[in-house]
Amino acid sequence: MQIEKTIAMVSVAAFAALPAQGQSTFQNLSFEQANPVPIVPSEYYPYAVTPSSALPGWTGSINGVPVTQVMLNTSAVGQASIDLFGPGYKYVNPGVIDGNYTVFLQAFSTSEGNVSLWQNGTIPANAASLQFSAYQLQTANEAFSVSFAGNSLSPVALSSRQSPSGQLYTVYGVNIAPYAGDTGQLEFTAVAGNGESGIELDDIAFSPNAVPEPRTLALLVMGGVALAARRWRGNRKQFGGGTH
Repeated sequence: MQIEKTIAMVSVAAFAALPAQGQSTFQNLSFEQANPVPIVPSEYYPYAVTPSSALPGWTGSINGVPVTQVMLNTSAVGQASIDLFGPGYKYVNPGVIDGNYTVFLQAFSTSEGNVSLWQNGTIPANAASLQFSAYQLQTANEAFSVSFAGNSLSPVALSSRQSPSGQLYTVYGVNIAPYAGDTGQLEFTAVAGNGESGIELDDIAFSPNAVPEPRTLALLVMGGVALAARRWRGNRKQFGGGTH
């Protein structure tokens, strides 16, 4: 337990997203501005809501075509969709990651195409990384992508966590420093494959903290384990611990 706590403290100290200085035109990055309005004529009423009310500031698409509805507290069965999980949603994995709302991009076959969510904005001038929480649906096909202004970004897993409700998720970071101050389209995509796949998104934030290279991250975690082990051995000597 002590080792796990030490690793967690090292991870938080090194990688926690901090509020970026300056203003960004990006909005609703944690999806908390949702105020879902049901689409009364929809065959999925009351679960189908307008995209503008569910995802202010964002545009969603399936196979490049903007969606005309977002599913609230449910997922479309056997087809691609964009879903919003919020108050009243009782399931976990996928479930709500943080706050009141979490978005789920659900893809299926390649014939239906990728499922994407994007918006245009300006990267803060002091931003070194873009960090976000995500959960990938546990299927054979779990691919997702992140891009800015048409440039593919490479997510690095920073830590694995679990929400109070039991939702598992991973905190990712991408190097955004080359685009600091630039204006363009930030896009998240669930890549379609040969079966159900998808990604939950939450807590997207710009940070002045740089994302470490995978090798640096591994060395830092190993260092945390070594430090915890040293402290554990010291505690055993101090309190007379031994083998019985």
